[in-house]
Amino acid sequence: METSTTTVYGASLAGGEFDFMKFIKQPQTILRICSWVFAIVVFATITAEGYVNTSDTPQLACVFNQNDGACHYGLGIGIITFLACVALLIADAYLPTVSSAQDRKRIVTADLGFSGAWTFLWFVCFCLLASQWAKTTERKGIQSDSVHAVIVFSFFSIITWGALTYLALMRFRQGVNEITRSSVESPPDHTTPYTTSYVPPDHNSPHPTSTYPSVPSTHSDIYQPSAFMPKSEPMVHNDYQPPTY
Repeated sequence: METSTTTVYGASLAGGEFDFMKFIKQPQTILRICSWVFAIVVFATITAEGYVNTSDTPQLACVFNQNDGACHYGLGIGIITFLACVALLIADAYLPTVSSAQDRKRIVTADLGFSGAWTFLWFVCFCLLASQWAKTTERKGIQSDSVHAVIVFSFFSIITWGALTYLALMRFRQGVNEITRSSVESPPDHTTPYTTSYVPPDHNSPHPTSTYPSVPSTHSDIYQPSAFMPKSEPMVHNDYQPPTY
């Protein structure tokens, strides 16, 4: 049952208004903004400083052990994260206005699945970039600070997305518990017309008796004889006695 006092998946089911100050102070909002900034640092740094000329060829090569796949992976996950953070921020702002528990469950479930997947993908990105940089022998002309920034902010992204996954999981569990509690609790049944009570065994055998609610009567319960009923003749005492022989 959806009522104005029911809170499912983090907000009232009545469909409230958007509160900007409350939205900004939410932990998931702060974490999404941080993840958004970290993604910008990663893909912007790779775009600007991730490719350099080598001594062997005039073509640009990835600074991570000349492995273009590492740069492409970091660039791709950074851009997707940037766009996903914007979409999830909009979903978080839209969530309090949703009055349907099913629609709210879909939003929270999508947030949980995406956050968990992106925590793993950022972990892969961090491990890939760190290992490729450790294998890089030709570092001439490479901005080491930029490379370190990409690796460090990839690690920070693991933390923020892991925290977002935890918050989404807590919100999902809270919603499931609230829906389960609402389905179990039911209003008292007032439709029973009578109640049955048990008489203590004061008699020969106990009998269940039914107590019926009294119904007010608008008619008189006093019996009045019908005017059409024949009047009974008065009884006459006869003094006749049988003869004796």
